[in-house]
Amino acid sequence: MKHYQVVAAVVLHKSKYLCMQKGITKYTYTSHKFEFPGGKIEPDETPQEAVIRELREEMDYEVFVEKELVTVHHQYPDFSLDLTAFLCRASSTEFTLKEHASYRWATKEELPLLDWAAADVGIVKALLPMMAVEEQVHGKHQEQEYKA
Repeated sequence: MKHYQVVAAVVLHKSKYLCMQKGITKYTYTSHKFEFPGGKIEPDETPQEAVIRELREEMDYEVFVEKELVTVHHQYPDFSLDLTAFLCRASSTEFTLKEHASYRWATKEELPLLDWAAADVGIVKALLPMMAVEEQVHGKHQEQEYKA
């Protein structure tokens, strides 16, 4: 059985996350599912370099990789993968749909409602508590700035 090392970009822009919807794929269990954009890590490439390259190739999209979020290990019926997700920022929402059927910019509340590819469900589950902590930190910081 094949095993892949892959990366995903969790692109955050103005409090919304970029969610890409696949078209018809080789496997019915991944067809039409949402995913965070990304792909396979090439030999002699860092995971961060893979994120940047994949988004350029698949979407003509430039992102800045901010930090690693989580690695999900998932076993599909026909292959397995280690999927490492990175928080990324972009200065624009402009990109080209080349390999996906559709996309959506979703709020954190909308993320769990989308029909995700199974491996990406692990990213969403890891993201939700992280986002709550991030909001608390930023909320307290803004409150302290306001009081000062």
